[in-house]
Amino acid sequence: MSRYRLIPTPAQEAVLQDHCGHARYVWNLAVEQHSHWHPGRKSAPGYLEQCRQLTQAQSGNPWLAEGSQTVQQQALRDFTQAMTAFFDPANPAGRPSWRKAGRDEGFRIVGRGRQWDVRRVSRHVGQVWVPKAGWVRFRWSRAVPEGAKSYRVTQDRAGRWHVAFAMIPAPVPAPGNGQVVGIDRGVAVAAALSTGQLLHCPALTGRERTRLRRLQRRLARARRGSNRRGRVRHAIARLRARDRDRRKDWAEKTSTGIARRFDVIRVEDLKIGNMTRSAKGTRENPGRNVRQKAGLNREILRSGWGLLVRRLEDKAPGRVEKIKPALTSQRCSACGQVDRASRESQAVFRCTACGFACNADVNAAINIAAGHAVTARGGGGVARPVNREPHLLLQSAQ
Repeated sequence: MSRYRLIPTPAQEAVLQDHCGHARYVWNLAVEQHSHWHPGRKSAPGYLEQCRQLTQAQSGNPWLAEGSQTVQQQALRDFTQAMTAFFDPANPAGRPSWRKAGRDEGFRIVGRGRQWDVRRVSRHVGQVWVPKAGWVRFRWSRAVPEGAKSYRVTQDRAGRWHVAFAMIPAPVPAPGNGQVVGIDRGVAVAAALSTGQLLHCPALTGRERTRLRRLQRRLARARRGSNRRGRVRHAIARLRARDRDRRKDWAEKTSTGIARRFDVIRVEDLKIGNMTRSAKGTRENPGRNVRQKAGLNREILRSGWGLLVRRLEDKAPGRVEKIKPALTSQRCSACGQVDRASRESQAVFRCTACGFACNADVNAAINIAAGHAVTARGGGGVARPVNREPHLLLQSAQ
């Protein structure tokens, strides 16, 4: 998807808001309709039947008939695709749920020519045709991809509008140098490469974090439904959008650079969803160190672990390999000794067998690049267990 910043006029913004409301209303109707279905009943209506029902609903609701039929039908199409993904056993998608105003704002337009078109009016400004709104300006930050047959207009919580043209970009070509790189992901260092390079994901500055905490306190004191609460929520959304934009920009640039430099990219096979699960527990069995675990979860999500690997898989398909992360941070990349005591601190690794010293994250990245994942018993599957008699197996474990 090629996304651009949309710049609508106040009148056009009102039309876009109506389109978002119509798409959300139709989606929620489809969710409610399918919520009444259960095994043993007649199957829920499909896309074609829902389109016929939509025509009947428009005849009885003039406000719905004033909207774009394409927008409303594509909302039904999106719901059908979501239900198909939910019933696909190979797809981990969840069941389509309710869409909420202020959080799920967007709609899709398909077709080209009569339905919509795009043109460039100056060096940095383009225009896209939106039904009922006319030509809407957007920032021409790069060329619009040829062959795009649809686009999606969205509004984030910070109030910014974007248009994304549906077109899968070509993958980054492999350099052909045969080099392999390992990537170790962490909190203090977002990504450490086996070449020794340490990459840090940008985040909010100290002053911005202080302002965010103050705004959150002010939000807790504001009365629900008041104008003050709305202004504070908007200010918080703008700060979080800034943080999210920096993280996304870092992931895009980093993934592109890695895909251009190395033929094979190896990363840890981390279950981020399980790692960032809340430790609160239940009333009968409460968790321990809940606040510390919540802080760790925030830092993990802020480091962009999943986003970086996902963009690497998109830009270098077939060249990304996932390695089991078992004990890669405790294994010496020089002799193969596995000892917890070798990890002196978060940043220092000093082998207790051979004395090899290195940055701890770089040492783990070298193990990942070599494909070394040692089990708890010492077996690596391919190599012999090298953590039982390290002094006798120094040469064989290289």
